[in-house]
Amino acid sequence: RKLMPALFMTYLQGLLPERFVIVGVARRDYDDATFRAMLSESIKTFSRLPAKEDAVAQFVEHVRYHRGDISTPEAYEELKARLEDTEVYPGNRLFYLSVIPSLFEPAVRMLKQTGLIAKPGGPHWTRVIIEKPFGKDLERARALNRALLCHLDESQIYRMDHYLGKETVQNILSFRFANAIFEPVFNRSYIDHIQITAAETVGMEMGRGGYYDEYGALRDMVTNHLLQLLCLVTMEAPGDLSAESIHNEKVKVLNATKLDIRKNISDAVCRGQYSEGMDSEGKRVKGYLEENRIDPESDTESFVALRLSINNWRWAGVPILLRTGKRMARKTTEIVVQFKVPPLQLFQQVECDDDVCDITRIKPNTLIFQIQPNEGILLRVGTKRPGMRFVVEDVKMDFSYSGTWNKSLPEAYERLLIDTLHGDATLFTRSDEVEAEWRVVQPILDHLDQLRPYVYPPGEWGIPEADWLFHGVEGEWRNK
Repeated sequence: RKLMPALFMTYLQGLLPERFVIVGVARRDYDDATFRAMLSESIKTFSRLPAKEDAVAQFVEHVRYHRGDISTPEAYEELKARLEDTEVYPGNRLFYLSVIPSLFEPAVRMLKQTGLIAKPGGPHWTRVIIEKPFGKDLERARALNRALLCHLDESQIYRMDHYLGKETVQNILSFRFANAIFEPVFNRSYIDHIQITAAETVGMEMGRGGYYDEYGALRDMVTNHLLQLLCLVTMEAPGDLSAESIHNEKVKVLNATKLDIRKNISDAVCRGQYSEGMDSEGKRVKGYLEENRIDPESDTESFVALRLSINNWRWAGVPILLRTGKRMARKTTEIVVQFKVPPLQLFQQVECDDDVCDITRIKPNTLIFQIQPNEGILLRVGTKRPGMRFVVEDVKMDFSYSGTWNKSLPEAYERLLIDTLHGDATLFTRSDEVEAEWRVVQPILDHLDQLRPYVYPPGEWGIPEADWLFHGVEGEWRNK
């Protein structure tokens, strides 16, 4: 659904090498023709642009199928024997481990033992992609890093977080550091708080219940996607745009990030679980505990919200509020940077619905990075409303990709796969970065017994208890 359409699109753009082969390895008893037919249908269904029959046919000629059980050494020996045919298979190799996390270490170990991993600096390169989750807690993340680094050099490991391949995510750094007007006010003197939301309307479709019930919203979303977004919007300017410089700054800000606890951990964290209810079409929606492959006694959260603080000179005292969940009101991922209100309230503010207007408190300026689904950047400011009265009204300056360019945006996987082929690790996660992310959330994992999930109906913005996290803050969750 994601990988093959992404590779096909890079092929159409001429971004793949002239000689390349894609080998699918799995246990099912397919042959090349069957596998190619399956992938052709997938490409036609899921490609972001219409896929012409002849182009798809040319692309899948590069595809082979290899039957093997990757939990057994024999599969690797047979794969090695096949790949030794240098007339067909080039020497540079990218292994994409689309497998359950427990197989990461055994797969890498057997690839190394079989001789399928080349040493760095040789005539041919070997790189390995693994997708999150990178561990289940801090201890297991460290163990996974140690295991991977026993068999691979750090330069050969590409820990993929597909959020980092999204166009607006990449634009955060350019917006901050390529423009002189915003970066000087990105600090505690001007910003009241930052909120980051990743909301989904789906539940446990496509058989995800077994995986999700083991990990939950905190492990599935916060320890990668949301903390990566936090890094990009709060990190210091890197010395250059090299992967090392950017990773160094991200690790610094993660090491300074802590839960904003006053007395108890519940001051900074709340968890939720969706109940049964009705969707927008009036159809019954199962509750989390009724979903397929979910333990009926589970206390895994489908929603989590937390309040963080960054203990450095730039951000000390600025609350960072994160939330993510399933079965929420709308699918959206966004970062909201809310500025402080002016120190002297000279003007009255109005809110208008057509010709009906009410006087309200002065509204703070907000800068919004819309990651998905409507990629863009939005700035809300107060301007004088036309008329005889001297009152201000909230208006928006709106940049959207769809409104500026008529081209389809590349999928995240397209960018990330091409970066891997070029050896560019900028948009991937380094080992110390992974451990720093887990250090932020480990206190939550240590106190889950004090954080029983509240219940919320589907189609809402999570649990109302998440509003408690705004104590002392001029604002509320942006539920729009």
